[in-house]
Amino acid sequence: MSGLAGLGVIALLAGCGQAPESTGDGGSDGEAIDYLPCIVSDSGGFDDKSFNQSSYEGLVKAADDLGIDEKHVESASEADFGPNITSLVDQGCDMIITVGFLLADATKEAAEKNPDVDFVILDDNSIEADNVKPMIFDTAQAAFMAGYAAADTSKTGKVGTFGGMQIPTVTIFMDGFADGVKYYNEQKDADVQVVGWDVDAQQGQFTGGFDANETAKQTATSVINQGVDVLLPVGGPIFLSGIEAIKDSGDEIAMIGVDADLYETADSDNEMFLTSIMKEMSQGVYNIITEAAKGNYSNEPYVGTLENDGVGLAPFHDWEDKVSDSLQGELDEIKAGIIDGSIEVKSPSSPK
Repeated sequence: MSGLAGLGVIALLAGCGQAPESTGDGGSDGEAIDYLPCIVSDSGGFDDKSFNQSSYEGLVKAADDLGIDEKHVESASEADFGPNITSLVDQGCDMIITVGFLLADATKEAAEKNPDVDFVILDDNSIEADNVKPMIFDTAQAAFMAGYAAADTSKTGKVGTFGGMQIPTVTIFMDGFADGVKYYNEQKDADVQVVGWDVDAQQGQFTGGFDANETAKQTATSVINQGVDVLLPVGGPIFLSGIEAIKDSGDEIAMIGVDADLYETADSDNEMFLTSIMKEMSQGVYNIITEAAKGNYSNEPYVGTLENDGVGLAPFHDWEDKVSDSLQGELDEIKAGIIDGSIEVKSPSSPK
């Protein structure tokens, strides 16, 4: 989902419609597999330390393990989506993975024109076609746990969030987070407040995009200035702007990452992350490609949940000694309750 297109050594293409380079090893010991999986990023690029990067890593691992080539092309803007998909079709890709909700229109159009190509779209379930497989995640479940953890960790009694664009794949995090705080308040007779998102009104703070820029930093600052000491930025690289805003504030504020375990993937300031709300995109992409290469592709949606480990909460890492001794046990109980249905977690943006 998100900005910073053009950074990093794997971001090979940012131009509209340019043909991508092949990076696979081109074969393996034993019988060769004749299958070419490909991927198109959204405007965040493959080095976003988040959504696009995790998906790309799943593609690379699958290609390496199968001993086949892969192709990838990076989009600098929405105008690149259609031409980049077309370039991959023209290169003979058997599967094209499109990363994110914003590529839905371009994916649908390409799938209609190319019924013999397998498509997989992440974070969208709007396309009804035999050759389009949705890969979606009920991230509200893991975000609920993160909200509970944030409320338990907060010393000021205020936790905050802000997003990139107000689209379902962003607001589902914010919904789960706020509902987790609400659940904490009910269980603990507390009054921790959420700044930046009103679940009932479905209104909050957004940057208008996914770039780590001055607008994102100002948005983070406006939330921080209301006294929060835990911050959840939802939108790929905008977390970098959140880190800058925290440093400028001079306060000790814990970060919560999204999509990947940002403690593991961020280049610096890892110690700031209390936890991350993870979509296990890498493993999901890997599984879909390896099955399709064996002839087992279908358009049945893949839905990541706590039960199938498609979503989850990252470890506390450097914060492990700072959180309460009882927190992990309480989170384990909450996870079990969400899985067995005794704790209902439902966002307006949850997968239908």
